Amino acid sequence: MNIDSANRLQPSSQATHSLPFCRIGVFTAACLLISNMIGTGIYGTTGFMARYLGDPVLILILWAAGGGFALLGALAYSELGAAIPEAGGEYVYLREAYGPVWGFLSGWTSFAIGFSAAIALCAHLFAIHLQELVFGYDPADPLNELFNKIIALLMVWILTAVHVAGVRTGGFVQRVLTILKVGSILALLAVGLFGKGGQCNYLTAERSDTPFSVMTVLTAFLFVSFSYSGWNAAGYIASEINRPERSIPRATIWGTLCVMVLYLALNVFYLQTLPISALAADPVEPVAQKSAVALLGDRGGRLVTAMLCLSIFGSASAMIWTGPRVYWAMARDRVLPRIFADTARGTHTPVKSIVLQSSWISVLIVVGGFETLLVYAGFVLILFSALAVVGVVVLRVKKPQLPRPYRAWLYPLSPLLYGVIALAVMWAVLWRNPYESLLGIATVAAGLPLYWYQRSRTVRK
Repeated sequence: MNIDSANRLQPSSQATHSLPFCRIGVFTAACLLISNMIGTGIYGTTGFMARYLGDPVLILILWAAGGGFALLGALAYSELGAAIPEAGGEYVYLREAYGPVWGFLSGWTSFAIGFSAAIALCAHLFAIHLQELVFGYDPADPLNELFNKIIALLMVWILTAVHVAGVRTGGFVQRVLTILKVGSILALLAVGLFGKGGQCNYLTAERSDTPFSVMTVLTAFLFVSFSYSGWNAAGYIASEINRPERSIPRATIWGTLCVMVLYLALNVFYLQTLPISALAADPVEPVAQKSAVALLGDRGGRLVTAMLCLSIFGSASAMIWTGPRVYWAMARDRVLPRIFADTARGTHTPVKSIVLQSSWISVLIVVGGFETLLVYAGFVLILFSALAVVGVVVLRVKKPQLPRPYRAWLYPLSPLLYGVIALAVMWAVLWRNPYESLLGIATVAAGLPLYWYQRSRTVRK
């Protein structure tokens, strides 16, 4: 078989990249996106920002800017998802815009560190918070570390079983988790903003004397953008959504806006409940617990711990659903072993791709090195999201005949502005953490031998 024949084995039409099981509506797709976005970042990031910036107004401005940044990406992904309604997300978009090599590297990164390490960290944090909630947690106790791993593994494989059962079951669970997650946040906000917390005026107090620079602001913005990550979730399951040309833009844009409003409201709650000095005091991570304890006492701390468990569980569920669709699409293109394109009878769920991802997650949980992976993964994940967003411009030039039921607002300003901001953030990461950034690039490059090996096997057949 020659190279041209091999290329023809890499389909890009929706017909060859549709998973033929029951489809979901806009609401379920929006629940998936919202649950994917609201993880642990919003409950702790503001503490670091209070320490490094010391200005309540600047903190709110950065959270609003992070929401605007996510919205710019959501506009571009809405056009891409509506025009190319295939499972796989960035893998598909980069394959169409830049060629199969870039698509493969995106999918390889998603598997190696993007989804898998993020889920492993979610499982680790879920185990810690669940132990805190039930019987206390002592990090110095070796038994607690063992329990952590057991609880984390159980969480991953319970959610794996849920999504192996099919989209109907997984979609129902995701809707319930998202409703509970958003409902608990709204309840906390109601108590804080309209109760005792609403009578405080720390938000208008003078800022601290903490000096900060442009680089500090960019670094804080990086943390904020991580907290907003997940706004592209609907694109990974595009072929499973009813009327994707309409549903993907609605779920992506409105879901992102919903999270943006919730994040801003939570930060107003934090900044009204406690002064900036208290938010910046050690330990800085549990800023949500600090605010809840100040408002409700110890019961408030336990309430937020329970909210964290629910939030983490929902985020992990969303990623266990979406990630395997990337590997399924790659296997259909024969850049991964064909076995991972198999689907179960009846539900047509990509069971083997789901099990592949959960197996690698389990390895990361047992080894325990996933937190380091996430440090350097951020650089390459921003890189691939920026390439996909700018890919809107590339595809407008490269494939002008491609049907576009939805066109990004403010084109070409919105995708290009996203690209410029992403470059600035990557420059800040590279400047402050050169070792981790270069290690992330090396991880991406490690996918090249795998691509050429699998490609050579395909050509020989």
